[in-house]
Amino acid sequence: MSDQSPSPASVRLRADAITVGYGDRVILDGLDVAVPDGSLTMIIGPNGCGKSTLLGALARLLKPSSGTVLLDGVDVHRRPAKEMARELALLPQGAVTPSGIDVATLVSRGRYPYQRLLHQWGPEDEEAVLSAMAATNTVELADRFVDELSGGQRQRVWLAMLLAQQTDIMLLDEPTSFLDIAHQYELLELMRTLREQGKTQVAVLHDLNQAARYASHLIVMADGKIVTTGDPETVVTAELVREVFALESIVVPDPVTGTPTVVPLDPRSLS
Repeated sequence: MSDQSPSPASVRLRADAITVGYGDRVILDGLDVAVPDGSLTMIIGPNGCGKSTLLGALARLLKPSSGTVLLDGVDVHRRPAKEMARELALLPQGAVTPSGIDVATLVSRGRYPYQRLLHQWGPEDEEAVLSAMAATNTVELADRFVDELSGGQRQRVWLAMLLAQQTDIMLLDEPTSFLDIAHQYELLELMRTLREQGKTQVAVLHDLNQAARYASHLIVMADGKIVTTGDPETVVTAELVREVFALESIVVPDPVTGTPTVVPLDPRSLS
């Protein structure tokens, strides 16, 4: 598979030859990644291939043992945390909700990077929180305690906090987890709208067909390596599905969007 990474001049966030692991266990070895500005980039691949590890490295949660993650040409580990939080927001997998906190308060925490000694809470902060809650359909939950909500409701509240942070770059680890199918597509439509508004988003996703339908750029991983990158129409093929997911399939156009749709073949028909 050929690499179709964007040129260095077209990206703010990139990783150059990063090696990342846990203790002595190496997960990613010498990876180069470039996230196109204004893209909805989705990282896909089988379980255990290193998708969340890569996202954690881009988010500055994991420090590479070699190589560098760069934002605007500067090593992310050399930039102050609060400064980074005004540029890049992260929704981790299984985010832990503080006990006894209501929805409005949690969403308001997205404004923390903008609070300074001489600039406390103001009208612009209130507007950012209200807009974020409206976009995620969480306004009616404002006074409820987060730990009383369903998993899907909590996920929408966490996303509202990210939107309130008002960063140009958002990183999301399995953002559709815990959501029923209707809310999955509602969230993906919101992510597409954010992309149209100029937001750069990087998301780990398990559903290959959802990724092909909504992503503008795919990063395909297997065994801690980048198999290929590019737009879904170019990347998603029966050959790739066989190589990466060990699944025989045909790839047909989505009847609504025309994007690639993977249809698994019946194993009995192949024998």
